[in-house]
Amino acid sequence: MRAESLRQPVLPDSGVTVAENIIKRRALRIEQNPNIPLYLFALEAGEVDQVADIARISRDEAGELLGYQRPEKKQHVKQILDYLDSEEVLFPNGLILALPLSVRFKGSRGPNSTDGLATIGTIEIPLPNSRDAPRPALIVDGQQRSLALARTKRSKLPVTIAGFVSEDLEIQRDQFLRVNTVFPLPTALVAELLPEVNTKLPTKLSARKLPSTLVTALNQDSDSPFKGLIKQASTIGDKKSDAVVKDNSLISAIEESLSPAGVLFPYKNLSNGTTDTAAMRQVLVVYWTAVKDTFPDAWGLPPTKSRLMHGVGIRSMGRLMDRVMDRVLTVADIGSKDAYDKAMAELALVEPYCRWTKGRWPELNTSWNELQNLPRHISTLSNLLIRIYLQSRMSAS
Repeated sequence: MRAESLRQPVLPDSGVTVAENIIKRRALRIEQNPNIPLYLFALEAGEVDQVADIARISRDEAGELLGYQRPEKKQHVKQILDYLDSEEVLFPNGLILALPLSVRFKGSRGPNSTDGLATIGTIEIPLPNSRDAPRPALIVDGQQRSLALARTKRSKLPVTIAGFVSEDLEIQRDQFLRVNTVFPLPTALVAELLPEVNTKLPTKLSARKLPSTLVTALNQDSDSPFKGLIKQASTIGDKKSDAVVKDNSLISAIEESLSPAGVLFPYKNLSNGTTDTAAMRQVLVVYWTAVKDTFPDAWGLPPTKSRLMHGVGIRSMGRLMDRVMDRVLTVADIGSKDAYDKAMAELALVEPYCRWTKGRWPELNTSWNELQNLPRHISTLSNLLIRIYLQSRMSAS
């Protein structure tokens, strides 16, 4: 069904006639969630770009997370476009849109307008007054398809749309994560989005939320030695970024420290389900600041020049943290300067033996740059560091 027309204005270069800058379509209102209306309808391929924007993941100057979509996959878009422009097309893969509160739905009259599951009617979607203005809706699923639809010569091709009405970015991110579980999202994208979602998540995602929250704090907080150094989805492709540490390495290190044998575990109250995130963050800041100051020449360099910034270094030093900070917290309050001084003293026990940027590791007979982010290398290096630390501690006492 084509958009109905009253005055029939036409958006510049759009080729689509609308009613007072409103697209009207026959639709089904699905009776699913009384607080979040859900509609099924169709748009022409050429209309998708006029109705919906892609909310790319990024951060503003204040560090607030914006959007949730991954970058365009040009080859994927080209493959879809080639198919759309072919001779015979069947394109049942629809799009999921987050619609604005300004949409209107008018149910049809008559005894057969609803069966208790869905109601027949007309949905009205307001359009912007210019091509440069923000679109009213956001694409939650199908951004690669939407890019191909915007470029296809079949601009009148009907496309199925599932649209839920919500301008709440948290709800949109929650739905985005849920619909992308079959074909996993990039781990960096999931990790950066998780701290922004407060709804109940699947067990696997829920377990990664706390480590992801702590990593985001370490990358944003001014007192963190990692400020601006962690590669996250919002900084991938940013040529001006100083990020050198992969977020997944630090997330994995924190996950291990949250286990019952880790130094962060006592800050989880299993009886009432609460977590002292602030104290955990402080433990991480104190320890890694001491690491930075113990190895200043190896800190902040690309992993090709410093294995301390490499996954194998982050993971191994993360395991050493459980031994060092367990010792520190027996004699110093985590919020005091004594905690930092004690951490520095403990790390001084292993500092002479470390080969982050040059030389060969003692006992391993391995060059500094031969170590890789592999389970075997992580275990080998972390065992060496812990053994040196414990032996040096015994000798010092």
